[in-house]
Amino acid sequence: MVATAARTARALATTHYDLALNLGVCGSFDPALAPGTVVHVIADRVAELGAEDGEDFLTLTDLNLAADDAVANASPPQNAALHALPAVRGITVNTVHGHQPSIDAVVRRFNPQVESMEGAAFMHACVLSGVPFAQVRAVSNVVERRNRQAWRLGEAIQNLSATARTIIDTL
Repeated sequence: MVATAARTARALATTHYDLALNLGVCGSFDPALAPGTVVHVIADRVAELGAEDGEDFLTLTDLNLAADDAVANASPPQNAALHALPAVRGITVNTVHGHQPSIDAVVRRFNPQVESMEGAAFMHACVLSGVPFAQVRAVSNVVERRNRQAWRLGEAIQNLSATARTIIDTL
C-alpha cells in the first residue's frame, strides 16, 4: 500500500488526469458477494493503522490523531456501468486475513465487505490530488483460512476486465 500511495501521488502530481481507475481483485467478507462478483469500493480504510491496547484496537480517531481515518468517494464518476455495480465498504491490509479470530475481530471492528492490499492508499492519493476516481474490484475469494481450491481468480479477472472495458467505453 505504501508503494501504491507514493506512486499514485507522484503520477497525479506530475500529469493532469480527468479520471483515475484502480482495478484489482479482493477477498469478500460478505456472503452476498460471491467470487466473480465485481464491486465498486466507495469507502475504504487502512485496517491496521492504529494501536493495540491489551486486547483492544484503537483507531487513529480513538487516539485523537485524526478526525476520521477512513476515506470515501464522495463524488464517484457519473458512469452507468460503474453505478450498476454493488457499492461496498472495504479495508486495506498489509496481511490478508486467513485466521478466524482475526477475521472475526476485523469484522466486529469495521464491518467491511471486502479487503485489498492497496485500495485505501489509492483513494487517499486521489482525494488529496482532487482527481475523480473509482476503485473497482472483482472478488477472487471468500475471506477465510486459505482455501485455494475455492478461489476463482481467473473468473474474477475475466469479469473485472469485461467491466473495465464497459466503464471505459461508456465514459
